[in-house]
Amino acid sequence: MYDEILYPTDGSAGSDAAVAHAVSLAELADARIHALFVVDELIAGADRWDAVVEREEERGERALDAVAEAGAKRGIDVEQHLRRGRPHEEILDAATAYDADLIVMGTHGRTGIGRFLAAGSVAERVVRHSEPPVLTARARE
Repeated sequence: MYDEILYPTDGSAGSDAAVAHAVSLAELADARIHALFVVDELIAGADRWDAVVEREEERGERALDAVAEAGAKRGIDVEQHLRRGRPHEEILDAATAYDADLIVMGTHGRTGIGRFLAAGSVAERVVRHSEPPVLTARARE
């Protein structure tokens, strides 16, 4: 049923909550994981060579390495992808580019004013517009 699983991560507790689900599903289905980190192009004042973008790329590489390590412990093939752009758009594009059968991602599960202040989450936008199904895992407090 699942051959290609897309696992977008931002390295936060919310995304880390979903890695166990992605790895377990990949193991059950004998699927490959495409781990994705997106450097948000809307970072205030950031341009191509800005130190902020470089720091985010380094953070992304660490987050992707952590997913690869989690997969390796269970014998799961993990391909790492680092992109620049608007996160929800890049995730949706990656789902198409990597022929994802499923997207597994974390969410902070904000409600009320917290959700309003965050202007909607990346996970929410992906769920609304994704072709393949999306499994979200809420971060534990």
